[in-house]
Amino acid sequence: MTQETRMLDSVERYIRGEMLPDERVYFEQLRKENAEVDQMVVEQTLFFQQMNRFGEWKKFKNSLQDIHTDLAQQGSINSDKLKGNAKIVYLWNRYKRVAAIAASIAGITAIGLSILVNSFGPHKESAKVQELVHEVNNLKNVTRSLDHKIDNVDKKKADNVINIPVRYNGTGFLVDAKGFLVTNAHVVKNSRNIFVQNNKGDQFHAFVVKLDPNKDVAILKIDDEHFKPGSSLPYSLRKTTSDIAEPIFTLGYPRDEIVYSEGYLSAKTGYNGDTLSCQIGIAANPGNSGGPVFDRNGEIIGILSTKEMQAEGVVFAIQSKYILQALDELKKDSLYRNIKVPLTSGLHGLDKVQQAKKVQDYVFMVKGD
Repeated sequence: MTQETRMLDSVERYIRGEMLPDERVYFEQLRKENAEVDQMVVEQTLFFQQMNRFGEWKKFKNSLQDIHTDLAQQGSINSDKLKGNAKIVYLWNRYKRVAAIAASIAGITAIGLSILVNSFGPHKESAKVQELVHEVNNLKNVTRSLDHKIDNVDKKKADNVINIPVRYNGTGFLVDAKGFLVTNAHVVKNSRNIFVQNNKGDQFHAFVVKLDPNKDVAILKIDDEHFKPGSSLPYSLRKTTSDIAEPIFTLGYPRDEIVYSEGYLSAKTGYNGDTLSCQIGIAANPGNSGGPVFDRNGEIIGILSTKEMQAEGVVFAIQSKYILQALDELKKDSLYRNIKVPLTSGLHGLDKVQQAKKVQDYVFMVKGD
């Protein structure tokens, strides 16, 4: 049974009320934290309601048939003149007002549920804005390189190919040295298996602990025995809005090695005045999605997300306050309450070269199948 099948089975048992109390509490918490699970519950509920309405229609049709039989036996109608579908037509004409009212109620319910799904579910970006995730055309399996300093004999044992074809890649960065990363939700939302790769080429398995497609923020946790947690991060997350024309820089993975770019903050809002993001003037390409945007003091002001397709150098980043919101929501879970986001930046006063050197070890390529 695949992971998707198991999840669908859990959703169906949840809707039918077949879960044990403890299991239901856990599932409801998962539903609050994972927008895709919540979306699945809404859509499956809608599907069950549509099936129930179909069943009710079948019962209604059978009831008409029973009524016809009773009326014929009572001599109220001439059964010989009504054959096959004519029986249903006769009764339909007689009771069509009641049926129309019932159909209207069912239709309004279906439309209402559809509106709810569209309102609270993830929304696609405008066709004029392109997500900066890189879709891999030539599928490659994930290759793990554990240690570049061991001798060749041991390295052959350590290196291994994990048979997971990479379909998407973007960028992510640590927000806690223990292995918690942030990236865009659109980088990982379609992935069943996720690996992150540092600038030395080492790759580690990771999984999603929070996904918010509406704000396009995802938090990952590295879950790999070969990952060595650090003690602290050299940068912090900025809580306030940046100023227009403020210099910024980013590091990301539009190709297989880490790439540095610099620019400036163009506007405090994003595409068409979107308050979720801000506009920056910088070079960005597919693979940069999820990359950190730093100000000159080494504070993260946002996550690179999209760019305008018909304009060069017009790029949008999700504002850092939404990263902090996502982390605050995650810390409500007892499993993640000890996440520690740096309060101050250690990059203040350093030149760009030194800042980039200190940051690059904490920026990862994010790979998904």
